[in-house]
Amino acid sequence: MTAPRAYVIAYLKDVEAGPEITEYIQRIEATMALYGGRYLVHGGQLVGHEGTWDGDIVMLEFPDLASAQEWYKSPDYQAILPLRTEHSTSMVALVEGVPDGHRAIDKIPQMFPHQDAPAR
Repeated sequence: MTAPRAYVIAYLKDVEAGPEITEYIQRIEATMALYGGRYLVHGGQLVGHEGTWDGDIVMLEFPDLASAQEWYKSPDYQAILPLRTEHSTSMVALVEGVPDGHRAIDKIPQMFPHQDAPAR
């Protein structure tokens, strides 16, 4: 069984449009390519339904969580990271996806380990 894909989710606010952010954007894809990363979302139109969404969402996909972590910690990415962090307010998380065929009910045993899982 292959590991589930992994995702980098970033919520960006107060981005200072300038040469530093431009350089970050120009260089980031080369750092992702070495680890199998690709863009899924890059600041597209956002329609918030709950809470206040006053920033942009960026989502990257990697083959697995180890690849995403290796990318984030890589010297190439760490070299450009200050170009973003010093010129925006952001939150970033790496999260493991679910395996193919996952259903919401599959999560119940992890959430309530002492409860019998409902029949499918």
